Amino acid sequence: MILNETYKMNNGLGIPKIALGTWMIDDDKVAESVRQAVKIGYRHIDTAQGYENERGVGEGVRTCGVPREKIFVNSKVAAENKSYSSAKASIDESLKKMGLDYIDMMIIHSPQPWVEVNRSENRYFKENKEVWRAMEDAVREGKVKTIGVSNFLEEDIENILSDCKIRPAVNQVLSHISNTPFELIDYCKEKNILMEAYSPIAHGEILQNKEVNDIAKKYGVTVAQICIKYDLQLGMVVLPKTDNPEHMKTNADLDFLISEEDMETLKKIKLIDYGKSGVFPIFGGLWSWD
Repeated sequence: MILNETYKMNNGLGIPKIALGTWMIDDDKVAESVRQAVKIGYRHIDTAQGYENERGVGEGVRTCGVPREKIFVNSKVAAENKSYSSAKASIDESLKKMGLDYIDMMIIHSPQPWVEVNRSENRYFKENKEVWRAMEDAVREGKVKTIGVSNFLEEDIENILSDCKIRPAVNQVLSHISNTPFELIDYCKEKNILMEAYSPIAHGEILQNKEVNDIAKKYGVTVAQICIKYDLQLGMVVLPKTDNPEHMKTNADLDFLISEEDMETLKKIKLIDYGKSGVFPIFGGLWSWD
């Protein structure tokens, strides 16, 4: 069962291959979503300071009936925290909100504040080094076990690698059929950085794609299952988001293998139009996937 499988990160620790994504699940509802996911078999929960639901995620982890050490909890330092002091304080606040003694993994949510993504050439190299130093200190203090990055390009990762004491364990990025960062995946593999795929179902828009539907029918599975399996076969941790227990079950029912031929077909599908899912209010401004 895929929910029992793990990858080994560059620090020697294991990380479950499938996680429950909790983006846009309200804080007052997410605890029950976590409990349902754990009941099904999930052992990896992904949240973020910017999701504003860490409190509820922590409640779900504490009340799910499974020992804390068996649940892998990941959160993210908000993209707006770009100083040592603000990042350090935010990690302490995350622990307090979740009511946990430690966080399994903390990652920088974005190299740029969200309002500057796609609008500024400033990659915040100096500031991200300060955030990284705060996270390294959190590891030494026992508050965090593993640290990584999200939405980082090669130049952003090289900036961290240039003088870090702890190497990034993961890079969590947008990756789905029709929009897969193959060059970045190869680069991170070379650097022994595990890739994680968020929004594997393309914000739901790919459900209407005929080519993907045809392949899903061939295997007798759903489009969502094909999308998740696709990223898994690329060697990525996958983070499908849902608060629906039935979808949680089917998202993890992946006992099939996409053939090499079909993988090549999926890799070549043209970028889909995200439509209304492509622009939304987030963390102080409108943000676009384009």
